[in-house]
Amino acid sequence: MHHSRLCTIVIDCRAANLAEAAMFWSHALGKSIVTLDQDGDGRYAELATEDDEPIILLQRVDHDSRVHLDIETDNLEAEVERLEKLGATRVAHVRDRWWVMQAPSGHRFCVIRPQREKFGPHLNRWE
Repeated sequence: MHHSRLCTIVIDCRAANLAEAAMFWSHALGKSIVTLDQDGDGRYAELATEDDEPIILLQRVDHDSRVHLDIETDNLEAEVERLEKLGATRVAHVRDRWWVMQAPSGHRFCVIRPQREKFGPHLNRWE
């Protein structure tokens, strides 16, 4: 058995200045900025959310701007295999930390390890 849930809404920003994009989305969504440089490489900014809301992450990218979802799981391989049975395909394994996947609809999304200390409450259990 493993668990998964919607974890993060990722706003992919094709922008030279991620801080400007973060300021826009902060004001547009009424969420304060937690950090403009989450990993120290200038690629990720995070907006404040409540514990029962998805994380809102901005990511500086080279491809067209879009939004994608992250699904967090306590068993990365089991969740990826479950999604493959539903028709998703593996696109890329990144830093040994997550899988970029593609849904049958063509949408990209990521399957990642748990991001918050408390994994629940909106948790799916898969046998």
